[in-house]
Amino acid sequence: MQLESYQIADHNNSLQESHQRKLAYWTEEVANAETIIGKLIDFQIAIPSWALGTGGTRFGRFAGGGEPRSLEEKLGDIGLLHALNQSSGAISLHIPWDIPTDPEAIKQLAAQYGIRFDAMNSNTFQDQPGQPLSYKFGSLQHVDPAVRQQAVEHNIEVIRHGLALGSDALTVWLADGSCFPGQLNFRKAFERTLDSLQAIYKALPDDWKMLVEYKAYEPNFYSTTIGDWGSSFLYATKLGPKAYTLVDLGHHLPNANIEQIVAILLNEKKLGGFHFNDSKYGDDDLTAGSVKPYQLFLIFNELVDGLDARGLNHATSLGWMIDASHNVKDPLEDLLQSVEAIQLAYAQALLVDRVALEEAREANDVVRAQEILQEAFRTDVRPLVAEARLRAGGAIQPLALYRQLNVRQKLIGERGTKTIATGL
Repeated sequence: MQLESYQIADHNNSLQESHQRKLAYWTEEVANAETIIGKLIDFQIAIPSWALGTGGTRFGRFAGGGEPRSLEEKLGDIGLLHALNQSSGAISLHIPWDIPTDPEAIKQLAAQYGIRFDAMNSNTFQDQPGQPLSYKFGSLQHVDPAVRQQAVEHNIEVIRHGLALGSDALTVWLADGSCFPGQLNFRKAFERTLDSLQAIYKALPDDWKMLVEYKAYEPNFYSTTIGDWGSSFLYATKLGPKAYTLVDLGHHLPNANIEQIVAILLNEKKLGGFHFNDSKYGDDDLTAGSVKPYQLFLIFNELVDGLDARGLNHATSLGWMIDASHNVKDPLEDLLQSVEAIQLAYAQALLVDRVALEEAREANDVVRAQEILQEAFRTDVRPLVAEARLRAGGAIQPLALYRQLNVRQKLIGERGTKTIATGL
């Protein structure tokens, strides 16, 4: 489905008067409103190719209608999202779920939608049809060197696909670990994984990054070989300057202080990027900001502070991507909600009075420090985010327009009710 520019224009015209009233406070009273709007326009969040269909649980998957049946249709869906919010201008491909058969044609199609190719994602947590050796007992950590070599070669193949599309990063997430005590030699698993990652790292182009993801548990529940940020940081440090830690907000034990992790990784120049989602118990993969919006704000508070301290570009120095599972929602509606929640948290973090905050900290004024943060968090920045969308050519209220145009029903009409997108 192609969104026509007049549809966005008509939508915006109908909301313009109300929007301007809400925006007036910002333009008249807040000195840095224009700076914040500019940063919001520049800030783009990648959409993973696997997130455009409904997800599932270990017990079932309830596919929705009109899911994209090909990489071309997935690009079309992201193009639709980007037209609505002007903040989804990148796609993160998962191989082998979305191997481009004609890379040049795919690049041209993506360019038509204003989309670039973000980090490429490898998959050694599943056995694929025709795969010679199984990853049942691990991949890069496996006791059999032939299995490890197969996993290494897959990652190098993913790099080649990325080069053809103009990507500049590889994300490695491993399900490797153990289900029971005694099953695994932890030291050997660590060393074998390091050896495998080093082989992949050697194949990395000079201008690429390797993002090493971690996860506390699942699918292995006794141990995960890269189970926390410390393990990832250790691997990234040992691998070299092109390797970084990737933080997925759902990949921590309950109540982990993710904002502190972010601050330390930024300080050590080893934070590479983010996978945004939300959770109540574990890796729930819920809509960003739906459960813990204050935590999301606190994370962005540390991100803004750390990026500014190092003189880094907010929009381009780190990788920003959504990684969620849309089990009961329309995936496109969920993604629109997540992008907006991320923008809101980012805008609120930009409002923090950092001079006053540091003064309160240096004076051990705990109450004042808390008030400064909560004042920013409690501020309704939706008019700023909407203005950024409007200036960039998007819709003032993307989700409302999506529903007004009956997009999902039109996609079902084009693709059918039984289509299932590739992915989990």
